[in-house]
Amino acid sequence: MQTTRTLIVDDEKPARERLRRLLSRDSRVELSGSCAGGAEALDVLREAARTAIPIQLLFLDVQMPELDGFAVLSALVHDTPSVPVPVVVFVTAHDEYALRAFDAHAIAYLLKPFSDEKFQATLDHGLRHVRAGHAEAVVLQLQSLLDGSGRRASGPVPPPAPRRGIDRIVVRGSDRVRLLPVEQISWIEADGMYVKLHTRDGATHLHLVLLGSLDETLDVRRFVRIHRSAIVNIDVVVELRQDAHGDYLAVLRDQTEIRVGRSFRARLQARLGQPI
Repeated sequence: MQTTRTLIVDDEKPARERLRRLLSRDSRVELSGSCAGGAEALDVLREAARTAIPIQLLFLDVQMPELDGFAVLSALVHDTPSVPVPVVVFVTAHDEYALRAFDAHAIAYLLKPFSDEKFQATLDHGLRHVRAGHAEAVVLQLQSLLDGSGRRASGPVPPPAPRRGIDRIVVRGSDRVRLLPVEQISWIEADGMYVKLHTRDGATHLHLVLLGSLDETLDVRRFVRIHRSAIVNIDVVVELRQDAHGDYLAVLRDQTEIRVGRSFRARLQARLGQPI
């Protein structure tokens, strides 16, 4: 089986070691090295391209001194045409501007601290893009991220223009195809290889798609993923109720309660533009 050449870039040694340990468990990955800074990473990427064994997957920290993740990305996209741009997974602590940017442009990211399960799901997502040969699409996404951010050499990334998603979902039945307007959806629930589309009139429609794949096509102004198995329409969320453990439940207009996963809380805060 052909392995995917992967590079880690993070200025924090414990973070590098954890990513190295997690990646070493996966036989699909060939770890090409780990770097403590952006300049070192660019050197490794250039050398790998020069020797015709380019890096295919990059775990890239956002917050780094001197040359941060966005500067590394800018150098790859704009300044080094001879270096193939790898599939990029950004690794970041809570940075609401960065999270908005990643969500708006369907850029993969890991939010520190992350669980082993979240890492595995993100790695699987990245490897699928590598093996599907989505390099050109990745470059376009990254280019859009950089061009849309208007980012200065220093300072946070201002929110980009939100991604406009699909306006209808094609739901196939036994004898017909229904075009379901997305504004009618209250929330979406993972169900194995399917999702359940819960609509405002109380109906439920089964749709053959993975929740993560559907999430990438939805309008981020309306929909936000709040749990590994749930996406909500923010327009129908009326209350966030906190339990005894400090976790939140999103309460919808019909009184449906959906747990807000701890690893998704920052994403919800970024969508709201304020802490909860």
